[in-house]
Amino acid sequence: MNVSYKRVYLKSGKEESLKRFHPWIFSGAIAYAEGEPEEGEVVDVYTSKKEFIACGHFQIGSIAVRVLSFAQETVDHAFWVRKLESARALRVALGLIGNPQTDTYRLVHGEGDNLPGLIIDIYGSTAVMQAHSAGMHVCRLEIADALIQVMGDTVRNIYYKSETTLPFKADLLAKENGFIKGGSTDNVAMENGLRFHVDWLKGQKTGFFVDQRENRHLLERYASGRNVLNMFCYTGGFSFYAMRGGAKLVHSVDSSAKAIDLTNENVKLNFPDDPRHQAYAEDAFKFLDRMGDQYDLIILDPPAFAKHRDALRNALRGYTKLNAKAFEKIRPGGILFTFSCSQVVTKENFRNAVFTAAAQAGRSVRILHQLTQPGDHPVNIYHPEGEYLKGLVLYVE
Repeated sequence: MNVSYKRVYLKSGKEESLKRFHPWIFSGAIAYAEGEPEEGEVVDVYTSKKEFIACGHFQIGSIAVRVLSFAQETVDHAFWVRKLESARALRVALGLIGNPQTDTYRLVHGEGDNLPGLIIDIYGSTAVMQAHSAGMHVCRLEIADALIQVMGDTVRNIYYKSETTLPFKADLLAKENGFIKGGSTDNVAMENGLRFHVDWLKGQKTGFFVDQRENRHLLERYASGRNVLNMFCYTGGFSFYAMRGGAKLVHSVDSSAKAIDLTNENVKLNFPDDPRHQAYAEDAFKFLDRMGDQYDLIILDPPAFAKHRDALRNALRGYTKLNAKAFEKIRPGGILFTFSCSQVVTKENFRNAVFTAAAQAGRSVRILHQLTQPGDHPVNIYHPEGEYLKGLVLYVE
């Protein structure tokens, strides 16, 4: 029997996006709510004609409801188990679960797995769970119980890391990071046969940029005999793929000294005492200004330049400036891997910024690959906003 949830009623005509299965309901679409739902509470959503259309997590802010289901059902342990089993089945189909070369992948990718506001990354036997909505925060312990049931003994630790991702308007208790299950300090994981330390306690995101796995693997094919510059290297992911691919030298640059320390640790894990690698804790633009023309493979993977639409114009200027510097310095016959992870920057926006940079530098440039996020970061076909990672691989004459 279904639990009776508080009701939210939409304004006339505001149900059209829900009929197309879009998982967000904006505050401006709501006429009124019955019973004063609390932050993070599950609500049933009705049209102006009082017809049920969806249920989801209520939240204060521009996105007022994140849809969990378009069916009238109870959000309980069985619900979370069913959703997580669906997410796991996709990763099995992708060959990520049970792969002896890779024990690192994203198990839940928010809207892409019909669980808006929830991220779960797997690092060996540890799951790092992140809530981007009040509702997922409120349900964190139920989700953890369901995760243990679905993943069995392959997951022995669950670390909850949502201190910086929860909505600032949400007046929520117990926002601190910490282990929900277990407490292992073993933070070494494997990706395509390479090992790395994951700093899920203090690192960015959940500790590692899982979404670049396939793009790093592609870079390995181009690295042989090249001088490689990995800008915004974070913990060095692209660097040790380049080294395995036979690069002559690899330089890793990040403004964070902690990131550089972790990069050096990761190089030691995979290539101890290898003289080809050097790391620099330095501002990217300053490094690009002072560097010579010794590099013929450059990776530009900056943090999001635009986190909201108001910052779009400045972000595009930033991408143009950054890529122009790389085009000016890269050797003829060089390869440039360039990325944007800003959700509000479209593929067309990014491409135009890079084209402008190429024209400013006066270089002849050809596109070799157009890159995106991997299959464990799926895009819900009804939620195109979920496609956030854009990349180009360019041949520069």
